[in-house]
Amino acid sequence: MNHSLLTVFSLFLVILAGHSCGRAEYHFHSHEASFLNISEQRQGWIAVSISPFDGSKDTLDISRPVSKIIAMSTSYVGFLDALGCDSVICGVSGVNYVSSPELRSRSVADVGYEANPDYEKIMALHPDVLLTYQVSGAKSQFLSKLEALGIPVFVLHEHLESNPLARASYIRFFGALTGKMAAADSILSAVSSKYEALADSVRQNVRPRRKVLVNIPYNDSWFIPGRNNYLSQLVCDAGGEVLGSMGGKATSSSIFIETAYALSKEADLWLNVGWCQSLDQLRGINPLFENMLTNIQNNAAARGYDRTSVVWNDNLRLNPRGGNDFWESGVVRPDLVMRDLVGIFGDGGGNETYYRVIR
Repeated sequence: MNHSLLTVFSLFLVILAGHSCGRAEYHFHSHEASFLNISEQRQGWIAVSISPFDGSKDTLDISRPVSKIIAMSTSYVGFLDALGCDSVICGVSGVNYVSSPELRSRSVADVGYEANPDYEKIMALHPDVLLTYQVSGAKSQFLSKLEALGIPVFVLHEHLESNPLARASYIRFFGALTGKMAAADSILSAVSSKYEALADSVRQNVRPRRKVLVNIPYNDSWFIPGRNNYLSQLVCDAGGEVLGSMGGKATSSSIFIETAYALSKEADLWLNVGWCQSLDQLRGINPLFENMLTNIQNNAAARGYDRTSVVWNDNLRLNPRGGNDFWESGVVRPDLVMRDLVGIFGDGGGNETYYRVIR
């Protein structure tokens, strides 16, 4: 997802967006996206994006590879970078938050954010297509204005896919856009095989699941993702259980901090602690956090885990301006995210790509 605005929204959706965590109910995941269909035609491809809000469809006829793309989300940069095609990006939203060093080294235009876009710059770039997203079913002023200006727009909903491999499958859309479908299929196949092999090894392991507390308060609300959620699915597949997660839900539930405190009495791990990069910062958020941390450390030690490695954050790969590669290349490589979590849940990690221990 996108840097500041979209990363915050991603956290809310990872906070709004699996399957049950029971071992008997585990099954390998389909690569198929819920909100995107791609079909081959005589000349090129047809992409159909399906709104998860109202079922409306957006269709893009791809009769030839595109040469100029404006990307309103950094996850799109991740897909194009994986294909070696980021040279087609002529504009982005928030260039300083892009993790790709290749893209940051080029003179790529920053077209602003949806709330404050630079329409003149967008028009001057003459993009073949502007790729963007929606956060609700209501059509935004931004989309209406772009259509009025005659800018080709295509709306993607990969940030709302709950299945990690379904999110990764959007690389096929970018393969269709750039004439690199064979490469996209090859990457997706390799990522899926690695992810499923890790998930299968976890499924066959008789070790008890790690009891995971996730997140910290955001705008005074503490969100716990439902089981049908991207984060919950990753945690489940890696051998953990998100405490307080409601079954049958893709959306998140808001809990009181007192409820989170009660969950800490069960937890032996704490994941995704927002902006915190030290335990002192974490303790400083709320007086209860000191006791919550002690609860989790004691539980971990009692269950045979390292009590000094119980808090982890997904911010190992931040660029100097705070852009997080977890929302860029991590969307394309859920197998690497999965590898991080399997290591963290098992032996306390040690060779992570996206996660870092907080001490």
